[in-house]
Amino acid sequence: MFLVSPIVKVVQDVGVITWDLSLTIFNFVTPSRPEGQVVLPGHPGAGGKWPEYIPPKEGDIRCSCPALNAMANHGILPRDGRGITFPELNHKIRQTYNFAPTFCFFVPNFSANMLGKSYSKDKFNLSDLDLHSDKGIEHDASLTREDVIHQPNQGKPHVPFIRELLDSASGKDKDGNVLLTAADLSAYSAKRRVYAKATNPEFSLSLFHKMFGSSNSSTLLTIFGGRVDDLEEILIEERIPEGWESRIRKRMGLTMLTFNRTVLKVELGIDEKKVPAPNNKPEESPSS
Repeated sequence: MFLVSPIVKVVQDVGVITWDLSLTIFNFVTPSRPEGQVVLPGHPGAGGKWPEYIPPKEGDIRCSCPALNAMANHGILPRDGRGITFPELNHKIRQTYNFAPTFCFFVPNFSANMLGKSYSKDKFNLSDLDLHSDKGIEHDASLTREDVIHQPNQGKPHVPFIRELLDSASGKDKDGNVLLTAADLSAYSAKRRVYAKATNPEFSLSLFHKMFGSSNSSTLLTIFGGRVDDLEEILIEERIPEGWESRIRKRMGLTMLTFNRTVLKVELGIDEKKVPAPNNKPEESPSS
C-alpha cells in the first residue's frame, strides 16, 4: 500500500505532461484570441473591466506572489485572503491570467501537497503559501521582497527592489512602450542573489528555489509582456491595470512547455560573477 501514493503521483505527472504537450500543439495550430477578448464574457476582467480595487485592510492576509495578491485586492479571490480552495485557485488563475489548464492544475496541486492538504477537500490562506523551507516555494533573493530574515511578512512588497528592477528595463516594443527583457531579469536576479548572500546569514537558494524564482520572474515577461507601465501597478500596488488583459492570447493559455522556455532563458542567463562585490551594503539599498 505504501507504493500507491508514489505510483499515483507518477501517473498524474505523466498525464499532466501529456496533456500539456497536446495543449501546446493545439495552440500552435489554432488562431489566438482577438485583442480585448482574452477574458471570456461573464468572468471578472471581461472587456478590460476589473472588479473594484481595494487595498488590504488590517487583518487581511497576503503572500509573496503579487499576482495572487492582486486577485484578492480585486475580490477575484476572497479579499481577506482566507479560506481558499485549491480548485478555486485553479479556475480563477485560468480566467484571470490565461495560464493553461495544465499549469492551473499543477501549481495548486503542488501547493496542496507541499502543505500536506487535500487538493479537493481542504482550504488554505494566502500566507500559507509562504512556507520557507526545503519543501516550500518561498525563497531568498526575491526580486520583489526582502528575505524572510529581514521581513517575516512576505505579503509586503519591497518598493526599492521593484523600482530598481523596473528602472533596469532595456527593451521597447513597436509602440515605444518600455519593456523588461529576459537579459534584464537575469542581470537583476544575479545581483539580488549576490546581495542577499552577503546580507543574510541564513541565506539559502537550492537549485529548486533558483528555478522557482526564475519561474516567478518569467511571468513578468509572458503574462505581463514585460510592460513596465503595467508592472508598476501589479508589483507595487498589486492592482490589475484598468483595461488590462493577459498578453498571452493563445486559446489554451500559457502551457508549461512554452513557459519553461522563458524560465530556462532567464535562469541560464544569470551570472553572479558579473556582479560587483556589495561591500556589506544594507539589504534595503541594493543599488550600486
